[in-house]
Amino acid sequence: MSFNLAAMLRESRNAKPDHPLCHIGDLTFSYAQVDEISGRVASALLGSGLRRGDKVAVQLPNLPQFLFTYFAILKAGLVMVPLNPLLKAPEVGYQLQDSESRMLITFEGFAAEAVAGAHQAGDVPTYVVNLPGHDQRPEGTRHYDELYFADDTGEIEPTNADDTAVIIYTSGTTGKPKGAELTHFQLYMNCTVAGGLFGFRDDDIGVAVLPMFHVFGLSSVLNVCVRFGGTLVLIPRFEPDAVLDAIARYRCTIFSGVPTMYYALLQADLAGRDLSSLRVGVSGGAAIPGEVIRAFEEKFPGVVILEGYGLSETASTTTFNISAEQRKVLSIGRPIWGVQVQLVDEQDKPLPPGPDNIGEIVIRGHNVMRGYYANPTATAEAFRGGWFHTGDLAYADEDGYLFIVDRKKDLLIRGGYNVYPREIEEVLFTHPAVAEAAVIGKPDPRLGEEVVAFVVLKPGAEADPDDIIAYSRERLAAYKYPREVRIAADLPKGPTGKILKRELKAD
Repeated sequence: MSFNLAAMLRESRNAKPDHPLCHIGDLTFSYAQVDEISGRVASALLGSGLRRGDKVAVQLPNLPQFLFTYFAILKAGLVMVPLNPLLKAPEVGYQLQDSESRMLITFEGFAAEAVAGAHQAGDVPTYVVNLPGHDQRPEGTRHYDELYFADDTGEIEPTNADDTAVIIYTSGTTGKPKGAELTHFQLYMNCTVAGGLFGFRDDDIGVAVLPMFHVFGLSSVLNVCVRFGGTLVLIPRFEPDAVLDAIARYRCTIFSGVPTMYYALLQADLAGRDLSSLRVGVSGGAAIPGEVIRAFEEKFPGVVILEGYGLSETASTTTFNISAEQRKVLSIGRPIWGVQVQLVDEQDKPLPPGPDNIGEIVIRGHNVMRGYYANPTATAEAFRGGWFHTGDLAYADEDGYLFIVDRKKDLLIRGGYNVYPREIEEVLFTHPAVAEAAVIGKPDPRLGEEVVAFVVLKPGAEADPDDIIAYSRERLAAYKYPREVRIAADLPKGPTGKILKRELKAD
């Protein structure tokens, strides 16, 4: 079946060409403008020699150029590879090389690290987006503005529904990022079903402060808005006052965020702002405390926070609480339409409802990825028995609502970002003074969890916590490096020599 995800932009443009698709500051772009500009960029990409199925890595914050580039890539039949702007050069290089990306589009603020990563990956051609009035870019790169000068043919490359549209990088317990392949059909179905559950209408105005390089922001914010013909207010960086000002200025109706954002907005001063337009808060990325929900809804009268659950591998939304009347606080809700969820024991046998029957969440349905790009071993392991194994542990009640209790995978979530201890440990092991290392998360009231590293120094070696933190900071994205380092004489181990992290967490 032929289907291209860019059709949802074209359909919304045909229905309401002059309707605003996005606002940012004093700028507004209509559906017709985004459709036309993305068509120009699509022609330029194909004119550069890229061909159907080629990968284009995009490392941009929430700017209009993200929208232009995303829909251009789709229209051209290419594959989008979103990259986190906080990645350091070795991380950029790895993901470019692993995805076989043939082009990188980045932003001036990240260009130095991005270009260094592109060089490590084999001198991947790089375009740089500059802010108005700026003209600074590393030598050997090209201006993104060059991509505007091709003609918009109006064509959308015919792709198959099960062709890969986006490769989003996630990590497993090995710490090596893996590219989850999401198809045109999967992303279309997920935003269609999720948008219906959110109650998204064509007159809604959503706050786009979740990064669109992340599956939550891409699928549940951008795709949902375009699919239903609404409007987004783009905010490149989360700052409580910027969000509140945007809600008041543009009369925003839907806010999507991770729990740390709700926590920060709770602390903000609302004086002088009319926020009465806001009616729905969508929460995901980590469990949101019941107290935060209650306090937020009290501070923002008329707002209902609805919590859901999903992963990069499931095109975002997998379960959801659909309304104030049907939600259960602390629950991640029930499976969305067309998606099956089971809880299984260590032998992959289904478990019955009840808080004592904690099992791993496994999923199958239209939202589950094709697999990990060029990684058949990891794909086979994730799809044991025909179900995608999430590594997350939960129980179900008699009504089918799911409650997350722990994570089977050895990961922590800091401020809504997945942080994989093994990846950090590998960096710590490269420090000349470090003999052993173990990374855990400790509870943090603002971020959910904070990164803590325990290290044992080599005999005769000297290093203090600040040295090790600085070393990590140079080699890891800002959300990954440990904020606390504890130097220990030894680390607790089991009979096989495995470090017992549960004992570290008990300290």
